[in-house]
Amino acid sequence: MTQQPQWGISLSKYFVLPQRVILAIMGFLAILNAYTMRVCLSQAITVLVIKKNSSESEDGGPAICEADDLDNGASSDSGIYDWTEELQGLILSSFYIGYIVTHVPGGLLAEKFGGKWTLALGILSTAVFTMLTPLAIEEGGSDWLIVTRVLMGLGEGTTFPALSVLLAAWVPANERGKLGALVLGGGQVGTILGNLLSGVFLDTYEWPFVFYFFGGLGVVWFVIFVFLCYSDPNSHPFIKPSEREYLSNEIGTIGRNDNLPPTPWKAILTNLPMFALVCAQIGHDWGFYIMVTDLPKYMADVLQFSIKANGLYSSLPYVMMWIVSVGSGFVADWMIRRGIMNTTNTRKVMTGLAAFGPAIFMVGASYAGCDRVLVVVLFTICMGLMGAYYAGMKLSPLDMSPNYAGTLMAITNGIGAITGVVTPYLVGVMTPNATLLEWRTVFWVAFGVLFITAIVYSIWASGEVQPFNDAIIEPRSVDFEAEERKPQPKLKALEQSS
Repeated sequence: MTQQPQWGISLSKYFVLPQRVILAIMGFLAILNAYTMRVCLSQAITVLVIKKNSSESEDGGPAICEADDLDNGASSDSGIYDWTEELQGLILSSFYIGYIVTHVPGGLLAEKFGGKWTLALGILSTAVFTMLTPLAIEEGGSDWLIVTRVLMGLGEGTTFPALSVLLAAWVPANERGKLGALVLGGGQVGTILGNLLSGVFLDTYEWPFVFYFFGGLGVVWFVIFVFLCYSDPNSHPFIKPSEREYLSNEIGTIGRNDNLPPTPWKAILTNLPMFALVCAQIGHDWGFYIMVTDLPKYMADVLQFSIKANGLYSSLPYVMMWIVSVGSGFVADWMIRRGIMNTTNTRKVMTGLAAFGPAIFMVGASYAGCDRVLVVVLFTICMGLMGAYYAGMKLSPLDMSPNYAGTLMAITNGIGAITGVVTPYLVGVMTPNATLLEWRTVFWVAFGVLFITAIVYSIWASGEVQPFNDAIIEPRSVDFEAEERKPQPKLKALEQSS
């Protein structure tokens, strides 16, 4: 174990919060920044593109709604680029092409060298390309924009795998639900701020300001993170000795070592609970990416919200999603600690709630027609229920294999991210006229995907440590009252030279 420097011990007294909580907060802000940079284009594209004029739909109903009279302005009907719906779908999906590529490498790098720099450099590169987006659009149009979005995805693809490694090294099992949900909840808050502030900025400033603002925040986060956070408690210079000892007792001494055993790919890829986890991730991402990428377009093209109103009402569902995601983390921890359910069944219940509920309310919103209040309420309930995923299948990689949590998260998130490429493009193909009837079909397809994948997870998922984790099992005291719950395994104690 590395000797803690005297200056670090002296500095530790100035930190009121434990370092694992500081790490969780910075992890939350990492995902928040990642999502604001990811989603701001979904708002900006509504003012960049020339809108189509739609007539009645084939069923005799309105193809689109009457423009709102909010903000004393018209709906977002301006634009200078004549991009088809299919091309817009390709632009919005291009981010995920790069995002998929760096998932597995990001997880492997984080496990071998630590999550700190894998996460930090990924966010920094995403921020740089976000700030270059206006130049790409103005100089190269859609082609350069697609390239820039792919490069952004390459940087952001390391985010979740690196954070999984950091959480495995810093968060004890009995705090995993609340701190894990806090960190992962950054996605909802980032989507809220990305939509809400983008609507305000697009209504107030020229559209490039959106990309400069969110990219700049990413750079600021990078500077703070590299000073405050470290890959593991053992390497942290100003962690309190009492916290270091507590974490060592709870999850073992975590370090980095060139002798880390090879990743057991065959065992992982042939594991049935892993297959169930991948299915659940596909379902979550299919529904989530349709909403996060295309909800602003639905609000603008079908409901005809004005620019500022679009930003406001596109963000409301994610406010509810964030509240539920954090609350469900506390509920999940309480259920496990009190012995109401074991980890496996808790994850299944949360995942089922997060899939079946959104599927129903998503379709219901499409049948609400032009009743804007009802549509927003239904979408808000839909995304609120989806927040339970973050106390469900999103924590399964940490449950199944603390040692290879980064790899498991990389595999599941990477495969799930394929839907990020497919769904925006598919939506563009399925909605060439951006009518209500075309969008209803989109939501029915999402309904089917969410139901099928949740059923698979409910049958075969597991919240227990899997054999491929290859951990050293050592009994220790854990404050869980469930009789069926086995003592949590320590992570492998990896020595780090002094």
